[in-house]
Amino acid sequence: MFPLKEKDRRVVQVLLSAGCCPRCVLRFCCVGIQTTYRLSRKELFTELHKFLNDDESKPEAVECNQPPCKKIRLQDSEKSDDNSDLSGAAELLSSEYVLRNDQAQICTVCLGILQDQCEKEFVKKVCGEVDSASYHFSNLVFSVSLPPQLLVREHATWLLVKQEVGQQGSILAKDDILQLKEVYKWITHPLLSEELGVPVDGKSLFEISVVFAHPETDGDCHFLATVCPDCFRPTKNKQSVFTRMAVGKALEKIKDDDFLQQFPYRLEPPKGSCVVQRIQCTHNSVYVAGRYNKFSRTLPQTPWVIDGERKMESSVEELIGEPLKKLFKVDNLNFSSSGREDVDVRALGNGRPFAIELLNPHRTSFPQQELKELQEKINGSTDKIRVRDLQIVTREAIGHMKEGEEEKTKSYRALIWTEKAIGKNDIDFLEELKDLKLDQKTPLRVLHRRPLAVRTRLIHSMKVEYIDQQHFHLILKTQAGTYVKEFVHGDFGRTKPNLGTLMNMTTDILELDVESVDVDWPPTLDE
Repeated sequence: MFPLKEKDRRVVQVLLSAGCCPRCVLRFCCVGIQTTYRLSRKELFTELHKFLNDDESKPEAVECNQPPCKKIRLQDSEKSDDNSDLSGAAELLSSEYVLRNDQAQICTVCLGILQDQCEKEFVKKVCGEVDSASYHFSNLVFSVSLPPQLLVREHATWLLVKQEVGQQGSILAKDDILQLKEVYKWITHPLLSEELGVPVDGKSLFEISVVFAHPETDGDCHFLATVCPDCFRPTKNKQSVFTRMAVGKALEKIKDDDFLQQFPYRLEPPKGSCVVQRIQCTHNSVYVAGRYNKFSRTLPQTPWVIDGERKMESSVEELIGEPLKKLFKVDNLNFSSSGREDVDVRALGNGRPFAIELLNPHRTSFPQQELKELQEKINGSTDKIRVRDLQIVTREAIGHMKEGEEEKTKSYRALIWTEKAIGKNDIDFLEELKDLKLDQKTPLRVLHRRPLAVRTRLIHSMKVEYIDQQHFHLILKTQAGTYVKEFVHGDFGRTKPNLGTLMNMTTDILELDVESVDVDWPPTLDE
């Protein structure tokens, strides 16, 4: 049985005469049964025809005491006489009328979205774009972006229907109307799922998005900027101020009378349906983590490019990232790590934790064995780095690595040069210093990319290994974020105290190695 009641009869007549499609008629009659919207347009017209031509109530259907308000009455496809009533709506629903409207007339409210843009042929077109993008996915989420002028047309139609039901002693709140986007998904979700062979899941990481536009009616929103200027503020990233959010806010604020004075009395049937501006597939980022050792003193952590000129042949990021890009089929990635070492500093011991965000991957699911094989491939391709514990992690888990940048400790081994000759006894006192507090101004070498500030850091402990009269190894355990080079040479007095002031002589650093980054992440994997 068609889910319309006697009280809906007059509303159906008004909406059909206004040029609404059957699905928009059902929306404004607050029909919430999904399967009804999945009937074809021809079937829906036929059902409406039966509903309006029901013999038992046909006299009521054709009787019309009060035509809709002239200010918001929408033009009938056959009649435009302001004084004509809607008593002929049932008769218009003849077989000839059904066929003509099913094939030709574009809905004045949804502009074709609930007509040709949600049927099987359109869904096949969308799925064709998905197939050509070559993504691997086990479920999907489907999103739709609709032109903002649809909100204006829907508002005008709501005022028309609200007036009509008000004459019957009823109330139609705007929130009672079925949302166009919701109905669209009711129709298309089963078709997408059937065509692609996977379920539609709102929590899926793979998204298919369709953006619609209707240039013919773009101007429908413009009067709102005059009535509600505060709702339309230019922004840098938006091409137009008439976004759905801005239009929606304006429609919430505008009074009915003001709306009716500004918006055209009649909505002419559009010449064409909405067009597809873009069909796009995206997958949420995948995160891969691990630890790396760096054995080269001529290898930066990330690509080193100054003024468009590349300074080093490769980088840690590229040696790890390029194989991952090929495996996951991505174009771009973001590399991050628990701190970073300078280009001339090695990272030894268990290595430095790192994470790579793979943007919009086309492949997303891999057994750990395949990642292990990739790790071996990376390690076999170069002697400059080594990777361990390579694994897929969640975005939230990366927070553990970031905590280590400031909160954990790190151990270093530095080769020190002294201006004056020293004996072993001259450096033993350094081992007695515990939790030495440093005040470090932003080093000159990083001042171009970091704000000027004084940072307080701790050197928890130091050990020394005497080499000769002008060289010794200094092993330090420090708070994360300590500038070790600047502690050694003083950075023109910007780090206080420093090794030179402690030893009362000029000191400098010749080599530096990171021996441990004390972050218990990512989890260690069996080799």
